[in-house]
Amino acid sequence: MSDACGSCSSNQGAGGCSGCEPEDQKLTKTLSRIKHKIVVLSGKGGVGKSTVATNIAVGLALAGKQVGLLDVDVHGPSIPRLLSMQDKQPHIGHEIIEPISWSKNLWVMSLGFMLPSRDDAVIWRGPVKMGLIKQFVRDVAWGDLDFLIVDCPPGTGDEPLSALQTIGPEAYAVIVTTPQGVAIDDVRRSVTFCRQVGNPVLGIVENMSGFACPDCGKVYNIFNSGGGEALAREMNVPFLGRIPIEPEVARSADEGFPYVKVEHDSPAAQAFNRVIKPMLKMADSLQEKPASELPTLERLAKGNGSLRVALPVAEGKLCQHFGHCQQFAVYDIDTATKGVVASTNETPPTHEPGVFPKWIAGLKVDLVLAGGMGAKAQSLLKEEGVQVLVGAPSVDPEEVLKSWLEGTLQTGANTCDH
Repeated sequence: MSDACGSCSSNQGAGGCSGCEPEDQKLTKTLSRIKHKIVVLSGKGGVGKSTVATNIAVGLALAGKQVGLLDVDVHGPSIPRLLSMQDKQPHIGHEIIEPISWSKNLWVMSLGFMLPSRDDAVIWRGPVKMGLIKQFVRDVAWGDLDFLIVDCPPGTGDEPLSALQTIGPEAYAVIVTTPQGVAIDDVRRSVTFCRQVGNPVLGIVENMSGFACPDCGKVYNIFNSGGGEALAREMNVPFLGRIPIEPEVARSADEGFPYVKVEHDSPAAQAFNRVIKPMLKMADSLQEKPASELPTLERLAKGNGSLRVALPVAEGKLCQHFGHCQQFAVYDIDTATKGVVASTNETPPTHEPGVFPKWIAGLKVDLVLAGGMGAKAQSLLKEEGVQVLVGAPSVDPEEVLKSWLEGTLQTGANTCDH
């Protein structure tokens, strides 16, 4: 929660507080939809912090969690290369930035996506960097996440401080070090930094801890080993584990594919799994929505006995891709008789990030029945107070509506889950 809202006595929950600026209310609302925030820090550069952050995010996503990965290293953004996304560009709409989807449940944002050239240097002072970080948290359409992983540049300066102050005291820190004493000295300051700004330390990761031979699998301690674990004991914080040096880890970083996605049984892969284990314990297991929570007629019926339902249509049938429809068939329902009292065909505006949900909400729609819809669009509709049911078949929209009114609609997989 931002400073503006954190001490406000009139705080009114996820919607923000009546005495705060609209931007602060928007930030509070965004953060309220993210269950767990983890900021990856290090007092020392060159310890593999971005590699650790990326593999944590991918590992959590592979475990079925909804994950956002935010790169706030303004001067040296590494995440686009580590995920082979250097040529991607985010869609930017009115007061909203759409994160780039790496997979169906991992979304990424970095300044590196917005630079005209990979060779461009970012020469910004502190206030500008702090404003960008706040904007990346507030204005990016993260939606409902189990985890937001934030990759910070080394040190205890503007970017880490701004990230922790923007997210608030509920953000946990994961601190990365290497075994050498020169790194340990700087990382000790990172622990002190977190305590001074009021954020809990989830644990310390000792990266490059020994060399895992690719031929025999044996780990050789070519550097000192155990420095990170000793620091964790000294500072009374958890130790999350040691990650050995493996040639394949370095190659995967250079070539842009996450190590934990392609390796499972190597010493480094097992070490990454041990690191994310405490994080998985923080999150509830993903479950299918129980039948009692599905948007049925009975659940959505309003006190005035009416209901408005919209269905995306293309070529006369229910469109399987929400954003590609030609029109929306909009029906007004009498909830007592389960009959249609009025219907119209509405032509949507040009499809841009965040436009459809606001337009549909402006039509006073209560429910959208769709074949397929991306997770971001679903989150934005939910934010506008519009319920969504996906997986409907590609048939005549009136047939879909009739089945839903009768409680017999059979839904399948979401056909557009990006």
